[in-house]
Amino acid sequence: MSKHREITVRSLVALCLAAVMAVSILPVPADAATSGEIQKEIDALEEKNKAIQAQIDAVRSQYDANYNDMADIVNRKEAIDEEIALLTDKIETTNAQISAYSQLIADTQDELDAAEEELRTLSEQHRERIRAMEEGGTITYWQVIFEANSFTDLLDRLNMMQEISEADQRRLQEMRIASDIVAATRLSLESEKTELEGTWEELTAAEAELEEKRTESDDMLRELEKKSEEYQQLMDESEALQDELMQEIAAKEKDLKQAKYDEYLAKLALQGENPPSNASWTTPVSGYTITSPFGMRTHPILGTKRMHNGIDMACNQGTPIYATRAGTVTVASYQAGGAGYYVSINHLDGFSSIYMHMTRYVVSKGQSVTQGQLIGYVGSTGISTGPHLHFGISYGGTYVNPMAYL
Repeated sequence: MSKHREITVRSLVALCLAAVMAVSILPVPADAATSGEIQKEIDALEEKNKAIQAQIDAVRSQYDANYNDMADIVNRKEAIDEEIALLTDKIETTNAQISAYSQLIADTQDELDAAEEELRTLSEQHRERIRAMEEGGTITYWQVIFEANSFTDLLDRLNMMQEISEADQRRLQEMRIASDIVAATRLSLESEKTELEGTWEELTAAEAELEEKRTESDDMLRELEKKSEEYQQLMDESEALQDELMQEIAAKEKDLKQAKYDEYLAKLALQGENPPSNASWTTPVSGYTITSPFGMRTHPILGTKRMHNGIDMACNQGTPIYATRAGTVTVASYQAGGAGYYVSINHLDGFSSIYMHMTRYVVSKGQSVTQGQLIGYVGSTGISTGPHLHFGISYGGTYVNPMAYL
């Protein structure tokens, strides 16, 4: 990989680390953050998310380019392997041809040696015949003449001697020609063998060059694979960071929704209104009298002015208390300094109802209840002036006036 690409990778890593640090030092909002403040936090997180997405896209682009480079090298290696395979076949074929020519040359040399040996033998025989005639001199020649029975016989003898001499010369000439042919053949074979050996050297040199290219391709491929792993790791880290951001954004959006709703409820409270409910509510007790309504009041025991987050429904001790709507019991407990025995039910649509000062309750935490189901009995436990049910309704964690729903 080029130095430029390595610098790019390092730069992207640095950007990702910077993004991590930036996200990690985002201010933690106070519990009472307004919807506007939370929205600003969400906007900041989304900007960080955009920056990380841009980094992921840039790294993915580098990754794809790197992948294409790897594919090109793999294709190049396959082509080189095919060329090497062809050259290997040619080298093997050339080696076989060289071996065949070597054998032909050896066989031709044997023929040449045999021809030269025969030529030497014939030459020696011819010389021996001539020497024998020369050593005999004129006597031998005259012997041939005088031993003739007639003139015709004499001519025949002279012709015979001439023919023997000419036959020896022809045979010698034929052997010299044959020897020359064999020698020329040998030279031709050696020339062709030399040419084949030159071809073999060229093929092996080309094969060595291709092997070197294949080694270079292997080295480049390993380097690209390493960079591909780095890119993948960087993308994984960036995507993990993005996942964290998205979770934080989701949490902030939930906080924003709650903040907006709290602000909505606060606005309704200032206007003396209550949030709407499509559900049907029933009264929790019968035969009651409201002795203290929802709103600001002076506490009958403590004497302090404070918000009364429900209504006090005075009725006989032991009067059955029923769930005003279906839901899940979230609290069934005792509070000595306030509610006494009490039950809270989550109605799963943002609304909850609470029942205080019971003599006892007959449900447990986590239990599902139906509308009108018995949950306890009226009492005067906790801070109380007499038998009554303190009944409250909350929406999104904020108490609202129960009379708006009963």
